[in-house]
Amino acid sequence: MSAQVAIVAGAGGALGHATAVTLTASGLTVVAVDRNERGLRNLPGSVRPEVADTTDPAAAKSLIDRIAGEVGPPDVLVNTIGAFRPGDALTTTPDTLRLMIDVNLGPALWLSQAVAPHMRQQGSGAIVHVAARPGIEPSGGMAAYSASKAALVHLTRILDIELRPHGIRVNAVAPQLLDTPANRATFPAEVMAHAVAPEAIAGVIAFLVSDAAAPVSGAILPAYGA
Repeated sequence: MSAQVAIVAGAGGALGHATAVTLTASGLTVVAVDRNERGLRNLPGSVRPEVADTTDPAAAKSLIDRIAGEVGPPDVLVNTIGAFRPGDALTTTPDTLRLMIDVNLGPALWLSQAVAPHMRQQGSGAIVHVAARPGIEPSGGMAAYSASKAALVHLTRILDIELRPHGIRVNAVAPQLLDTPANRATFPAEVMAHAVAPEAIAGVIAFLVSDAAAPVSGAILPAYGA
């Protein structure tokens, strides 16, 4: 990979952690960001931890600018931040909708805004957001979540149109269900049989930010598992 500095947002979660580890093993200098300090403790020693709440636009910009000054301008941004709340459309509350938009869509926009000037100055960069299958294929029982992920899918395509002329590639990966302890405690075994390991999704993300994926931009890559 030609990129040197990679920022992984949501690195306290299972997918963010796996992505930080995978990109570090690929030779990138990784800065791991999460609002939960505890979630950053088990990362490799070479990974720089940063505690920040990137649902706040000002915090996202301040963080990225500081990383650019102290570590180097970001070549890669991976946004794994997300939250899930079930509920059908007729029972979704304003608080649930607001939470889904603020967490599943907001950081993607604020972080992209923050890294874009640095990437434009270099004339290159790679951004990957983590969408989800319900954001591509509507399904019942998760209305606010699905709508927020659908908005993220559309934002990814808009960012691709706006940033590709500046040498910045923007893609998304869309898992269906991750094999995590929290999900194993929530879903029945027959459902979890189709779950995908976070490390497998991290490998897909590593490909999307690599030089091998140079022709790929504006893609929403399904990663649904078996």
